[in-house]
Amino acid sequence: MECTLSKNKTICTCTYEPCSRKGRCCECLHYHRRNGELPACYFSREAEKTYDRSIERFIRDFRG
Repeated sequence: MECTLSKNKTICTCTYEPCSRKGRCCECLHYHRRNGELPACYFSREAEKTYDRSIERFIRDFRG
């Protein structure tokens, strides 16, 4: 499968600017899963800005 980096970057919701995986969804998913986390695109805009990518934060985010 070919990575569509330019298209991915236009829809990537990660606001962490020094991120080297921005737009590289496969790398991003593997990185965060390896760390017991989820990528930015799983979170609401407000929760994403906390940079807390934990599964616990994801659950709190959607429970309201």
